[in-house]
Amino acid sequence: VQLQASGGGLVQAGGSLRLSCTVSGRTFSGYGMGWFRQAPGKEREFVVAISWSGDSTRYVDSVKGRFTISRDNAKNTMNLQMMSLKPEDTAVYYCAAAPGAITTTPSRYTYWGRGTLVTVSS
Repeated sequence: VQLQASGGGLVQAGGSLRLSCTVSGRTFSGYGMGWFRQAPGKEREFVVAISWSGDSTRYVDSVKGRFTISRDNAKNTMNLQMMSLKPEDTAVYYCAAAPGAITTTPSRYTYWGRGTLVTVSS
């Protein structure tokens, strides 16, 4: 089972990026999915999560109104549209999958991708 995050890069403050997470090796029927990030010298933090159906989402306050999560179960993909990026959004972004209901708790996620680096310059 592999989760592969992609789409990171260097962008100026105020710009946009779209991250994608592709799942291979199995389907994630019944799994919630999420994005976490880890900035240099900081702990990994929750960013956003989405339920299996896509009907329910959770966002950390700092990205509300700027980030939008979506998923396409038929294609085993999840996307994160990031707009109005700020230097404090700079981090390695990880996608992950958790069995059952939507969750913001990292320990409930059983599958993790390697991460993609997002750098926002001021």
